[in-house]
Amino acid sequence: MPANREMTMRQMRQVLRLHASGTSDREIGRTVGAARSTVRDAIKRAKAAGLAWPLPEDLTDAALEETLFARAGARIGTRRRPEPDWASLVQELKRPGVSIAILHEEYLADYPSGYGYSRFCDLFRSFERRLTPTMRQHHVAGDKVFVDYSGKKLPIVDPLTGEIRHAEIFVAVLGASNLTYAEATWTQTLPDWIEAHVRMFRFHGGVTKLIVPDNLKSGVHKASFYDPEINRSYGKMAAHYEVGILPARPRRPKDKAKVESGVRFAQFYILGRLRNRTFFSLQEANAAIAEAVERMNSVPMRRLGVSRRQLFETIEKPVLAPLPAEDYVFAQWQLARVGLDYHIEVEGFFYSVPFGLIGQQVDVRVTQRTVEAFHKGGRVAAHARRYAGRAHGTSAEHMPSSHRRYAAWSPERFRSWAAAIGPNTEMLIAAILAARRHPEQGFRTCIGVLQHMRGIPKERVEAVAERALTIRALTYKSIVSLLDTYRDRAPAKAADTPVITHPNVRGPGYFH
Repeated sequence: MPANREMTMRQMRQVLRLHASGTSDREIGRTVGAARSTVRDAIKRAKAAGLAWPLPEDLTDAALEETLFARAGARIGTRRRPEPDWASLVQELKRPGVSIAILHEEYLADYPSGYGYSRFCDLFRSFERRLTPTMRQHHVAGDKVFVDYSGKKLPIVDPLTGEIRHAEIFVAVLGASNLTYAEATWTQTLPDWIEAHVRMFRFHGGVTKLIVPDNLKSGVHKASFYDPEINRSYGKMAAHYEVGILPARPRRPKDKAKVESGVRFAQFYILGRLRNRTFFSLQEANAAIAEAVERMNSVPMRRLGVSRRQLFETIEKPVLAPLPAEDYVFAQWQLARVGLDYHIEVEGFFYSVPFGLIGQQVDVRVTQRTVEAFHKGGRVAAHARRYAGRAHGTSAEHMPSSHRRYAAWSPERFRSWAAAIGPNTEMLIAAILAARRHPEQGFRTCIGVLQHMRGIPKERVEAVAERALTIRALTYKSIVSLLDTYRDRAPAKAADTPVITHPNVRGPGYFH
């Protein structure tokens, strides 16, 4: 029989199958590439062990070999010394602080006549090479989780319109146990990317030391070997869970082999089993994915003989860092300049900050429920986020008791500026300020409107102001629209001026 154990067990299964079908020993030998005497010996061993085709479905190659060759120590005519349980050693090597030298010492303690260190290492590496790529890599328990999006998408049908929308598949694989997590999200954008991480940590019940993403744009702005640039929101999420982010290096396929293998396996295992099902919502799809993932994690892995879930519970879960008291709430960060009305703008709504920050730049943290402003690292304002209703959200403590150094900007100053243009313009500015709950909230609009009036003849500005007052157009956008409409119009001509003067044009006397 060939020296390669995987080939031996594969041949053994084929020998038993052909023997059960009545094929002669000579023909079996030609088929599997072995001598007839070897075939006879294999059949004899199977009979002695009480094995017959078909073999039990849960019988792994390692268990089959142990059953057939237990009396011979390990191998026929090759290995005469006792061998350890290589699968259990692979698991032990994933524990923190365990090395192959320690495993060899423990092996010799049980089997003093066992293999020397170099031969032990050779046999261990030989066993490892027969593992799948994800199991083969050395990752210490609790050290890394590899995350990425699958290239395959899951179709979801709108139950009302019948329109098909394709969802992305997020996949995460733990380094040591290969425990796999997967879910469907509508996009690969930052909110979906981060919220998938939050649910992943909840699924694990703990936190690894590092996250290894595959340089997805949502998480990594700039891929670099020495100094990758992490998205700020992604970094805040990592800080909340006290986990580091180590993007896979560009053009280093080994860095992402774990997640790529895990992604491929998840695609085949999950999508293959769901290919004939029709989903009508993301929640329905994720429920089916969760069932498939749980089944995948519960199936014993080939060669190791234990499932991902068992390996996780045994060696990885005990060393994960605990989850924080609360889940991370996704937030987007942006910069904003504080206006003269001491408000910042976020998606069309205005939120107050302390008036002392007028003209300065602040960091704004936006979640689904809140809008927070930070200046020099400290939070200076917090508001419930607005989606409808009044445009301004103003806290009384942010309002100045007097404007002091900003006294130049006052309702009187704006009315005086407008009065220099004309009475209609002054009335328009007064109406803008009166329409706001607090006059300061109209300062931004007044500045914009008055600046936009520059360069337009006063009589036209006055006409626009009169028109705006008539139709109650008191927003910056509506007034600017009227100004732009009037800007390019030609001045009206006198009523007694002929439209066209030409010798060939007939005058009124022609018709008498």
